[in-house]
Amino acid sequence: MSQITNDAEFKQALQGLDYAQQRVVAVMFIEHVLPLSSDERLNRVVKMASDPNASEDELSSALDSAKAATLDSHARCGAEGHWSEQAGYFVARAVVAAITPEAQSRASGPAWQAAISSRMAHISVLIDDESNELSIHTETEWQYQILSDYLERKKS
Repeated sequence: MSQITNDAEFKQALQGLDYAQQRVVAVMFIEHVLPLSSDERLNRVVKMASDPNASEDELSSALDSAKAATLDSHARCGAEGHWSEQAGYFVARAVVAAITPEAQSRASGPAWQAAISSRMAHISVLIDDESNELSIHTETEWQYQILSDYLERKKS
């Protein structure tokens, strides 16, 4: 496949992956935004999600931890709507999407859900970025490149 340049191509390529491959790609997307969350539980869960030998029990426990982190980060956002906390919330949602069992996963798949939540985390940071050094397209373009590279390696 050639370089992915838009969301239609991106989503179509993701839909061509099996569930295990989607989880791998989802983790790659998450690793890029993981620093936007200060919740150490998410680091541990991402490490678990990237382990192809992780047992169902380990993944289930990791999912519980990620869901707890999502609830905690949502509560920290509060009425003030602190965007840095919102970013952490979306990172947590991306992690939950990546490790949700296939039978419970949304129809669009874990990689798409993780990608969108990762973009939302990035957008949350953009709202408070007064330097204007960050671009709204950065995360999306980065995801296109990651998926293109992954598909190229898979072909070889």
